[in-house]
Amino acid sequence: MADVVVVGAGFAGLSAARELVRQGQDVVVFEGRDRVGGRSFTGNVAGLPADLGGTFVGPTQDAVLALAAELEIPTEPTHHDGRNVIRWRGWTHSYRGTIPRLSLTGLVDIGRLRWQFDRIARGVPVAAPWNARRARQLDGVSLGGWLRSVHATASSRDLLAIVARVTWGCEPDDVSMLHAARYTHAAGGLDRLLDVENGAQQDRFPGGTQQIAEAAAAQLGDRVILEAPVRRIDRHGSGVTVVSDAGKTEAGFVIVAVPPAHRGSIEFDPPLPPVYGQLAGHWPQGRLSKAYAAYETPFWRDAGFSGQALSDEGPVFITFDLSPHTDGPGILMGFVDARAFDTLPCEQRRRDALRCFATLFGDDALKPLDYVDHCWGDEGFAPGGPTAAVPPGSWTRFGPWLRKPVGPIHWAGTETADEWTGFLDGAVRSGQRAAAEVLARL
Repeated sequence: MADVVVVGAGFAGLSAARELVRQGQDVVVFEGRDRVGGRSFTGNVAGLPADLGGTFVGPTQDAVLALAAELEIPTEPTHHDGRNVIRWRGWTHSYRGTIPRLSLTGLVDIGRLRWQFDRIARGVPVAAPWNARRARQLDGVSLGGWLRSVHATASSRDLLAIVARVTWGCEPDDVSMLHAARYTHAAGGLDRLLDVENGAQQDRFPGGTQQIAEAAAAQLGDRVILEAPVRRIDRHGSGVTVVSDAGKTEAGFVIVAVPPAHRGSIEFDPPLPPVYGQLAGHWPQGRLSKAYAAYETPFWRDAGFSGQALSDEGPVFITFDLSPHTDGPGILMGFVDARAFDTLPCEQRRRDALRCFATLFGDDALKPLDYVDHCWGDEGFAPGGPTAAVPPGSWTRFGPWLRKPVGPIHWAGTETADEWTGFLDGAVRSGQRAAAEVLARL
C-alpha cells in the first residue's frame, strides 16, 4: 500500500518522490534497472568518474543546481581555454568561439540561419507549441527540410547536422522543425544551448551526475526498489494497482516518469485512450554514444588547444576536455554517431574513436592509459539516446496529451518539461511539476 507509486528512479522520478515525501505522503519508487539515475550513469576511466550519460549543467538550470546544492554535490567549470579544432572536408583547422569560421560566405550564412531560427524559436509557446503561429507548417517539415527551404549552404547544413546529433541523437531530417524550435526556446536560445561559457556546457560535476541520483535515493531509503520493472497499471475506483516484478502495490495515484517511447512497454487496464498509445509510438528516443580516453597529461593543452573539437568524418563528431582541474590524467570525451559505431566489436570501436581523437589532436591520442565507451541504443532495458527525437507531425497531433493525466495516472520525464527539455534540469522540473499535480488532487 502507498499513497503514490512512482515509476522510474531517474532524476524525474526521484524528484517527484522527494517532493511527495516532504509533504508527508507514503511513496514507493519502482525502477527496472539495477541502479538509479536513468539516463545519468557514471562509469570510470583510469579510476576517475566518467559520465556515460548526462554530464553538463549551466546557467538558468536552477532546479538541478538547487538539488545538487541541497545534497552537497559541487560543480566545477568545464575546461575551455585555448583554441578549438575542426576537421572539415579533409582539413584540420583551429578556431575560437562556438561556431567555426570556415569561410566568409559560411560565416554569413550561419549568421543568417541562426537569426532566422532564433526568431522562429522565440515565437513558439513552450507550454503549447501546437498553438504557435504556423505550427502545422513548422511541424510538417523536418529541421533538414527547413534548412533546404531557406537555401542553407552545404557547410551550414553539415554543421547543423552535428548540432542535431549531439542534441537529439538523430539527423536533421528526423526531427520536426517545430520540435527543434521549441526545444531551443526551452533552453533560452541557441547561444545558451550550444555555448560552454554561459551556456549549457559551462559546468560539470567532478564526481559524476549519477551521485546526485544516488544521494537522493539514499534519502528515500527502502522506498526505492530496484530491478522491479512495472508491467501493468490497473485503474479502479479507489486509485491504481501497480504490478511490478516486486509484486502488486495499491495506491491512490501513480506518476510514470519514463520517456514517452517507453510508456508503451506498460500495459494499462482499462486501456489508455488511443491517442496515448499513438503518442508513445511517435515520440522515439534518439541514439547517441560516448567515448572516453585517458592520457598521462592533457597533452593538447601544451599546443594551446582547448580539447573542444568538431569533425565531419566521425564516428566521433564533437569532443570536450573533461580532465580533472587538479594534477592528474588528461581526459578526452567524445560524442559518437551511434549508427555505425554501436554495431562494431569493442576493440574496433576503440580503434575508431582513438583514430578520430588523433586526427584532431595528434598521434599522442593513439596511446591512452585507458579507454571506455557506452552505447545507449544497445541498453538492455529502456534503450535510447539523451532525449526524444520528435519527428515531423508529432507535436500538432499528439502534443496536448504529452503530460495530460489520465485519471490517477500522471506523467513526468524531461521530455515533458517546459524549461530545459531533454536535460537533467528538465527532468527535475518535470518531477516537481507532477508531484505538485498529485498533491493538489490529494
